[in-house]
Amino acid sequence: MKRLQNIGNKLTPLLAFTGLLALWELGVRVSGTPKWILPSPSLILLSLWNIRALIWHHAVPTILEAAIGLVSAVAIGVTCACLIEWSSVVKRIVYPLLVVTQTIPTIAIAPLLVIWFGFGMVSKIVIITLVCFFPIAVNMADGFRAVDPEWLKIFRAMGARRGQIFRFITLPAALPGFFSGFKIAGAYSILGAVVAEWFGAEKGLGILLMRSAKSYLTERVFATIIIVTLLSLLLVFLIDALARLSVPWHYRKSAPSR
Repeated sequence: MKRLQNIGNKLTPLLAFTGLLALWELGVRVSGTPKWILPSPSLILLSLWNIRALIWHHAVPTILEAAIGLVSAVAIGVTCACLIEWSSVVKRIVYPLLVVTQTIPTIAIAPLLVIWFGFGMVSKIVIITLVCFFPIAVNMADGFRAVDPEWLKIFRAMGARRGQIFRFITLPAALPGFFSGFKIAGAYSILGAVVAEWFGAEKGLGILLMRSAKSYLTERVFATIIIVTLLSLLLVFLIDALARLSVPWHYRKSAPSR
C-alpha cells in the first residue's frame, strides 16, 4: 500500500503538468490565438525538432562558457571560504565584500565587463563567475561553522595540529554545504551564460533567444527556453550525483526512516 502511495506521489506532478499542457493546447486552438503571441505546445515541440541542429550550434558555446565559469567560481568560492575559516581578520574584510558583490545587479555591470574584456568568451566567463561564486563561498563558510565542537575537543586533546583538524574534521563537515552552494551555482551558470550573451556574442543560446524574439518566432523562443531549462536541470542532477558519491554519509543521515 505504501509503495502504491509513493508511486502516486511521484506521478501526481507529472499528471498535473500533462494536464496543464493539454489545457494550454486546447485553449490556443479554441481561441485561435496567433502563434507569434502564444504558440501551442505541439508547435513548440515541432519547432524544437526542426531547429535541433541550430540549437546544438548555439548550445555548444553556452555550455562551454558555463562550464569554465562554474569551475572558476568553484576555485574562487572555495578559496574565499577557506580564507574566511582560517583568519578572522580576512573574514572581517572579505565577507562584507562578498555581500557587496551581490548587491550590484549583474545586468548593470555586464556592459562594463564587455568594454574591459571585449565581446569574446572572457567577458562571459567573468560574468558567470561573479554570478556563481557567492553561493559556493557562503554555503561552504557556513559548513565550516557546522563542525561538531566535541570532535574538535577530541582532536585537540590528541595533539592534532590545525592543518590536521582542517583536513580530517573541518573540511569533511563543510562538504555538504559546499555541494549545496555548488548546485545553486550550477543552476545559475547556464542562465548567467545566456544573460551574458545578450550583451554581445556571435553564437550562444542567448543570441538565439534574442534573434528569435526580434523575429517574432515565439515558438522558437519557447523551444530555446526548454533547452536552457533542461541544461540547468541536467547540471544540477550531475552535481547532486557527485555529491552523493563524495559525501554519502550526509545523505544516509538525512534520508527519512521507513
